[in-house]
Amino acid sequence: MRLELQLRLKQVLAPQLIQSLKMLQMPVLKLEQTLRHELSTNPLLEETEPDEEDESESLEASDMAENDGDQPEDELEKIDWEAYLGDDSEFHPRSFSERPEDRPDQTPVLEPGLYEYLLEQLNFNKLAPEDISIGEFIIGNLDESGFLTMSVEELADALKVAEEDVERVLTLIQTFDPPGVAARDLRESLLIQLNQKEMQGTLAYRIVDEHLDELDRKTHLQLARMMGVSAERIQDAMEDLKTLAPKPVQGRFVIPARPVVPDLIVEQIGDEYVVFHNDRHVPRLRINAAYRNLLKRGNNSPQETKKYVREKLEQARWLLNAVNQRRSTMIKVMNAIIKEQRDFFEKGTQYLKPLIMEDIARIVDMNVATISRVANDKYVQTPQGNFEIKFFFNSGVDKQDGKQMTKRNVKARIEAIINAEDLEHPLSDQEIYRRLQDEGIKLARRTVTKYREELKILPARFRKRVVKKGPVEAAT
Repeated sequence: MRLELQLRLKQVLAPQLIQSLKMLQMPVLKLEQTLRHELSTNPLLEETEPDEEDESESLEASDMAENDGDQPEDELEKIDWEAYLGDDSEFHPRSFSERPEDRPDQTPVLEPGLYEYLLEQLNFNKLAPEDISIGEFIIGNLDESGFLTMSVEELADALKVAEEDVERVLTLIQTFDPPGVAARDLRESLLIQLNQKEMQGTLAYRIVDEHLDELDRKTHLQLARMMGVSAERIQDAMEDLKTLAPKPVQGRFVIPARPVVPDLIVEQIGDEYVVFHNDRHVPRLRINAAYRNLLKRGNNSPQETKKYVREKLEQARWLLNAVNQRRSTMIKVMNAIIKEQRDFFEKGTQYLKPLIMEDIARIVDMNVATISRVANDKYVQTPQGNFEIKFFFNSGVDKQDGKQMTKRNVKARIEAIINAEDLEHPLSDQEIYRRLQDEGIKLARRTVTKYREELKILPARFRKRVVKKGPVEAAT
């Protein structure tokens, strides 16, 4: 063991820089939560109502605190607290929005979940206490999709009852709403739904009962030959199956989505587009008046008290500097995006140009990682609607005329080609590739397949349909 000194170069992020990066990555609602947490933990901060005073007066105290931040601890006794705090030690962002009391109440109304909904139906039936216990246990073992996660044997063994009793109560629960609930697999769920629609014995019922596992591997024509029916009847049966829910609790008993709160707002004023920061959810902060008056009385406070207050003042200054830096960075980036995507803001989404984050980083002279933090999980309200900031960044596809076409527009073109195809003779990926080449869009065939799959469009052999002909056409 030995003791020695080493001289090394090492990059260390300052706490202020770390806080600024975290603030920049936060969406506006998370920022509100963070500031309210600081309000609850920092006694020198308090929230104030927005007013029409100039913000420059509010920042004087921050500038004084920054200039005084390098004083050693042993000089705390010499601090002029009157000058340190200033006449108005308020920290609040400028805002153009309404007052907090004018905000609409967006608290979602709580609705009963699947468990409570099924228990309510169970209690409507006049069952013996033993059956009620079995039913509650069955309902308690349904997953979030409404499927039963245990077998009848496992349920009977856990409850120490006969399997016949479990089967009887389970059959009752499977008649409850939503249709198909408490099924043990997809086939049983679909059959329950068909039974409730009184479709027993139909071709759709036979397909589910006998050939469900083959639906993703067989075309309509192959299925028709296997079942000895016409392709038209298979097609009609598949349309009936599309009305069923693959999951019993499809789209129900979920927490309602909260409305998107944009971080930035772009408004057209004359021929210009102006970017505002959406500050209505961000609390306005200032130094607590009680602490301010206490410290202005003089330097008679204990050393530990002054040290504590100074630390809290520094935390408040760092916090508000990070918020101000976040606001200016986001507005600067959004102004650059508007300049590059001017046609989008004037004409619509079809005029969106290829743009990557490196382009904006060069324009605003920032790191690409900073642009990524600005775009991540944040939204902007524009005259064309609300969009995620990442929406404006997309790679381009070269065209024969030297121009570029966005990946999003290429996908839209592929979807339009497929929507206009002949249902009896759907286009293969190779044929779609040729049409794009004829239009001057330089794209590999495997990329066409990739984009089609991203659009969740089936291959050509699964898109083939038998078009029904009228009596006149059939006679001809």
